[in-house]
Amino acid sequence: MDAKTFSAVVEQTRKILREHPLCDHCIGRMFAGNLGMKSHRRLGNKIRSKLKQHPPRTCYVCKNLMSTLEQQAKKMIEASKDYQFSTFLIGAILQPSIHDRDDSIRSKFRLRGITSIKGDVTRELGKILSRKTRSVVDYHNPDIVFTMDFKKDFCEIKPKALLLQGRYTKQVRDLPQKQKPCDQCEGRGCFVCDFHGIREFNSVEGKVAKFFIEKFGAQQARITWIGSEDESSLVLGNGRPFFAKLVNPHKRQLRLGKKIDLRGVSILGIRPINKIPSDPVRFRTVVEMKIEAERDLEPAQLGKLASLVERPVVLYEDSHHHKKSIYSIKFKQTSENTLSVKMESDGGLPLKRFVAGHQVEPSISSLLETNCRCAQFDFNKIITSK
Repeated sequence: MDAKTFSAVVEQTRKILREHPLCDHCIGRMFAGNLGMKSHRRLGNKIRSKLKQHPPRTCYVCKNLMSTLEQQAKKMIEASKDYQFSTFLIGAILQPSIHDRDDSIRSKFRLRGITSIKGDVTRELGKILSRKTRSVVDYHNPDIVFTMDFKKDFCEIKPKALLLQGRYTKQVRDLPQKQKPCDQCEGRGCFVCDFHGIREFNSVEGKVAKFFIEKFGAQQARITWIGSEDESSLVLGNGRPFFAKLVNPHKRQLRLGKKIDLRGVSILGIRPINKIPSDPVRFRTVVEMKIEAERDLEPAQLGKLASLVERPVVLYEDSHHHKKSIYSIKFKQTSENTLSVKMESDGGLPLKRFVAGHQVEPSISSLLETNCRCAQFDFNKIITSK
């Protein structure tokens, strides 16, 4: 510390204290930047010792707020005792009069480059919280954000959403993929649905969401699917990929098994991720279909299905169209008017439309020259490009 600079700071502090009593924290904050000291309290104490002055009963700027931060940190720790976190960020709401007095002193005595009183409060709280919880401040992507409202003497906690990726298999029929949202709040969360956004758990989404909500202590589990299936379809093999966003999770560091059985639905390979993809995920499916024709089929007709591998399937949607590819196809006649088809194709191919020929060309119906319907389809494998 430069002795000349320190002497100048002492004299300037003397002038300030003639008009406004300040605590050690606030004195040190005024000059820490000039003197290169990290501890504002220690610097303030050193300046006060040089001036041979006693600390005031009440600080003009913070009204002794800085001396209560240990107690405030205890409140924050108590409020967060049910949350797991390794990184955090702290915000603070102070009385406007505190900001006004701080601005007044800085303007009157032409003090520049000074940490604001709010910045000092959050800085000191961060140091205490980090020491007591063995966690660290993260300004960019914290696990949890504390907002200490000194006006209301209340600590608000907002944990970062937990993002997960996994797959599921479905071993039972008559189970829909998606769950209907709460009819009171349309999925936003309310008292009626206990803020889950859904009231029942009788679907793949419901079972998965219920598991995540209970296991991670989350408020909501929002699922993003990679493709879809009918409620009568099975999802076998490696399962269907999905992403989950857990809102307001209390736990973040659980160890989950490679396979979680949810009675008819199994969750596979759950792992945390940093981001849910914003662009659609490209994927292929290996599907097995049971098809019924309007009239009896001749074995020679079935050979036409092999041509599906050679040309794209065009889906017509209003004024535009999409193209999907079929990479392999195998078929077997199971009766006079039924057949089994196993094929690998691009994801997103509407299988029932593809069989019936509704705004799809070519289709199973057009190639077999008779009306056909897909009585049932199951997914044997789902392959993603990532």
